[in-house]
Amino acid sequence: MNRADEAPLVAVLDYGIGNLRSAQKGLERAGADARLTSDEALVKDALGVVLPGVGHFGTCMANLKLSGLDEVVRGVVSRNQPFLGICVGMQMMFESSEEAPNVPGLGILPGAVRKLPPGLTRPQMQWNRLDIKKPKCRLLNGIAEETWMYFVHSYAADTDENLVAATCEYGTSVTALIELDNIWATQFHPEKSGLDGQKVTKNFVDLLSGSK
Repeated sequence: MNRADEAPLVAVLDYGIGNLRSAQKGLERAGADARLTSDEALVKDALGVVLPGVGHFGTCMANLKLSGLDEVVRGVVSRNQPFLGICVGMQMMFESSEEAPNVPGLGILPGAVRKLPPGLTRPQMQWNRLDIKKPKCRLLNGIAEETWMYFVHSYAADTDENLVAATCEYGTSVTALIELDNIWATQFHPEKSGLDGQKVTKNFVDLLSGSK
């Protein structure tokens, strides 16, 4: 267990996909002791858990299950450990995705992940402005309306609007940030979103220390 003066331990789930170290480095810049791991014991000891994700929904789900980390994620949620999903890590929390129709998601969040509407450039690979729906969302502490974040995705979550803390506009209203109890999830990449993205990550790290 971390002492109050120590960097909070954050487990970054390592299930064999690329770009995990980018999320780890972002957490370290925000003051966390961030460790890439597939060790369930370390995950249980961590004050917070992060599930990054890039690439194809089906491939990410297959790797997550093969590593046994799908059940680890469910354990994290049931223990009320603070959890952050990023990009495809967010999408895997839902019941299904049109990117891999025969592959079930974790089903922790209600809803499905759907392809961005026709007529748009896919993926959305750009900076986009947040439309904040829940100003009191703890990850948005100090984040102004219409702050720019960096997105890379072709699919987006279709879910209960009561869970949506922020959206962006890309031909339609796109779910950008989810908040539910101990769960947060971003479609954008905080670690690639400059100082404002680092602030979002810092807010997550700070809440682990009870300062939020």
